[in-house]
Amino acid sequence: MNTPEEIKLVVKNKYAEIAKNANSSGCCGPTSCCTPDKNDYTVFQDDYSNLNGYVADADLGLGCGLPTEYAGIKKGDTVVDLGSGAGNDVFVARAIVGDEGRVTGLDMTEEMIRKANLNKEKLGYANVEFKLGDIENMPLENDYADVVISNCVLNLVPDKKKAFSEIFRILKPGAHFCVSDVVVQGEMTEELKKSAELFVGCVSGALQQNNYLQIIEDGGFKNIEIKKTKKIELPEELIKEYLTEQGLKEYKENLKGIFSITVVGYKK
Repeated sequence: MNTPEEIKLVVKNKYAEIAKNANSSGCCGPTSCCTPDKNDYTVFQDDYSNLNGYVADADLGLGCGLPTEYAGIKKGDTVVDLGSGAGNDVFVARAIVGDEGRVTGLDMTEEMIRKANLNKEKLGYANVEFKLGDIENMPLENDYADVVISNCVLNLVPDKKKAFSEIFRILKPGAHFCVSDVVVQGEMTEELKKSAELFVGCVSGALQQNNYLQIIEDGGFKNIEIKKTKKIELPEELIKEYLTEQGLKEYKENLKGIFSITVVGYKK
């Protein structure tokens, strides 16, 4: 798995599988899609259940943070959630913007869009919509959003420079984004980088934290700030599924840590 097209196909197929199985949870959640019958992967997921607007049917365990917690969303705002899945963050954001605002969820997986729309129909929201589309080429007009959020999704996008360029484009002047994502500190082993399943599992596609922040800065954003950092400890039995004995040794020696970070940046 080397090309962007191959990466997208693996991600799309896996998330379609998750959406089709209402009892499954995702790569970053309670049941690893990397090894669905073998490993607990709750190390990524944060608890949403106490948040206003929480919809249990929309929570597939796919997040690695709570971006709405630091997003500064206000009543009446227009919010876009990238990689919206079954609508988990969309419905939380909708509870904040109220009837006066609008929330758009964007996802590249048709099965996720269908599941999200089913959840929306149950709630009867008129100011929530779910669009099928690619984060690297969003079907949204310029200067559209007051706030862009995303939860453990940009990590899965092959061209992160293009993704942040698109975020910049759709934000209104003076508006901002708040995303939770996975980054690493130290060196990622080649074996880990080449694992397609761990890419979908939000691990092998992770960038160095400094590189990730540099991409955001290069995208024109200002006042970039990490609001929250959480270290993620992957179970050794999970890593052993994808690494040789030598690869596991290199992993332990070279990788300082895998982290979930929640980052804010402003379009000036």
